[in-house]
Amino acid sequence: MDEPSAPSNRTKKEDEGIDRRGRRLKIDRRLFFFGEEDLEGEAAILDISTGGCRATSVTEVKPAMTLKLSIFLQDQPWPLRIDEAIVRWVSGQAFGLEFVGIRPAQRERLRAIVMKSKL
Repeated sequence: MDEPSAPSNRTKKEDEGIDRRGRRLKIDRRLFFFGEEDLEGEAAILDISTGGCRATSVTEVKPAMTLKLSIFLQDQPWPLRIDEAIVRWVSGQAFGLEFVGIRPAQRERLRAIVMKSKL
């Protein structure tokens, strides 16, 4: 298990408990999200990792909301489905999502896309 590093040079996101470890891929792709009470929206993904993504949308989301996602990735014939994602932070129209419910085949698709990208 990884131990948390010392709090030197911590960012606001790290202080809020957001784990930004892991490879992140900068992309510009469409994301459709669905939530409780008929919430539906479209967003633009700014970056993605195997554990979550950063996106922007005109549809308002709030921290702790649970969403279902359909992510449209380049060179993929069908969208990547995330059964459960939690909104971890919101700043204006930008927000961070953690993928907490993703089927193994979908996680492998996402991992392959992120890992084959160049640093």
